[in-house]
Amino acid sequence: MGPHPPTPTRVVLLTGPSGSGKSSFAARSGLPVLCLDDFYKEGTDPTLPLVEGSTDIDWDSPLSWDADVAVAAISELCRTGRTRVPVYDIATSARVGEETLDIERTPLFIAEGIFAADIVERCRDLGVLADALCLRGRPSTTFRRRLLRDLREGRKSVPFLLRRGWRLMRAERAIVARQTALGAHPCGAEEALGRLTDAAAGRRARAHASAA
Repeated sequence: MGPHPPTPTRVVLLTGPSGSGKSSFAARSGLPVLCLDDFYKEGTDPTLPLVEGSTDIDWDSPLSWDADVAVAAISELCRTGRTRVPVYDIATSARVGEETLDIERTPLFIAEGIFAADIVERCRDLGVLADALCLRGRPSTTFRRRLLRDLREGRKSVPFLLRRGWRLMRAERAIVARQTALGAHPCGAEEALGRLTDAAAGRRARAHASAA
């Protein structure tokens, strides 16, 4: 099969551990943003994975997320500049609606979420990937930022959030290593901003094409 024809728009996949600052960075970038958390499965889905040795749903496993629908939305945004996306309420683990995301003919947008690295290869194969970034920092800082955010937004019960927080803090370096192995470049916010500038200028896309 030959290469896919160029699309009007390309995507920067932005990942990193939960609480690493992805949403804030994406908002500050000034680019349109697709929130990949909206593609979580609903809490009643029988395929949801559990944390080993626990009755807690493992919302940090990619098996809790609908990669196929997320990739289809990214592909449609790149082709047409608009797509329908679910509206997901994390507190109730349910899709509560649907809305249209319209980025018009913006040449670059960000798709951010903890599972973004899991679709790097698929987006590259579709010819829509501009770059893939993994924000990283100190595990203790990430823990604090994540817990304060989740408590403020009432995402889950306090005991659940504390159990999840400690588990993720211990696993953070392994999480970054996995996301890096899947093709996301690990970096801080300043380097990520520089790579966004490169991607907007088309330099990162040419680098990917040369490596292919």
